[in-house]
Amino acid sequence: MDRVIYTSLTAMRGSQARQTAIANNLANVNTPGFRGEIAEAQSLWLQGSGVGGRAVASEEVVGADMHHGTITATGRDLDIAMQGDALLVVQAPNGEEAYTRRGDLILSASGLLTTGDGSPVQGTQGPVTIPPADAIRIDDQGGIWIVPTGGDPENPQQVDRLRLASPAGSDVVKGLDGLFRVNNGGILPDDPEARIVTRSLEGSNVNATTALVEMIEASKAWDSQLKLISDAREMDSATANLMQLPR
Repeated sequence: MDRVIYTSLTAMRGSQARQTAIANNLANVNTPGFRGEIAEAQSLWLQGSGVGGRAVASEEVVGADMHHGTITATGRDLDIAMQGDALLVVQAPNGEEAYTRRGDLILSASGLLTTGDGSPVQGTQGPVTIPPADAIRIDDQGGIWIVPTGGDPENPQQVDRLRLASPAGSDVVKGLDGLFRVNNGGILPDDPEARIVTRSLEGSNVNATTALVEMIEASKAWDSQLKLISDAREMDSATANLMQLPR
C-alpha cells in the first residue's frame, strides 16, 4: 500500500512542477521576447539494496521553446527585435555574460542602457553608456547613433554597437532569471551578420490558450493522484477492519 501512496506522491510533485512552469509562462505572455519553458518528466533510478529496478518520476523544466514570437512595430526608437536566432548580449546580475531576446531597451538616468528587466546591455566596449543627447537611433546592424545635446541633427555620431551573438552549434540553456547561458560555462561568438528590426518588439511565444489547456490537464492529473491516495487510505482502513473480525 505504501508503494501506491509514494507513487502517487511522486506523480503529484511532477504535476506541481508542471503547473509551476505553465503558470510562469502565462505570467509572461506579454513579456517582450519571452521564451516559454518546457517541463518534461524524467525517470530517476533508485540506487541501493532492495530498490534495484525501481524508479521515480521527476518532472522539471528541461529547456525553452525557441520558436519566434510575433514582431510588432512600436515606433519607439529604443525598441528592437532580433532577426533569426540572434541573441542580445547582456550582463547577468552576477556579472557574467548572458543572452536574451528581450528588446525593450531603457536608458537610465546615468545613461546606462538596459533591457526592460534591468539587465545592462553589452556593447563592443562593455556595458553601453550613452551621453546626453537630443536624439538616439539604433540601426539594423546594432549601431547606436546619437545627436549630442545642441549638436547638428544632420551629423549624428556613433557611440557604440550592440553585441549580437549566435547560438548556432552551442548548447544554450535558460536560467531561473530568464536569461540564456552556455551550458557548463563559456560564451557565444559574436555574429557580425546578425540583424535587428528597429522600432519594433518581438512578443512572447507563449500561446495563452494552449497554456490554459495544459494547466487544466495538469490540474486534473493532480486531482486523479489525490483521489488515488484517498482510495488507498480507504482500502488500508478496510483491510485493517477486516483483520479485526473474530474468527
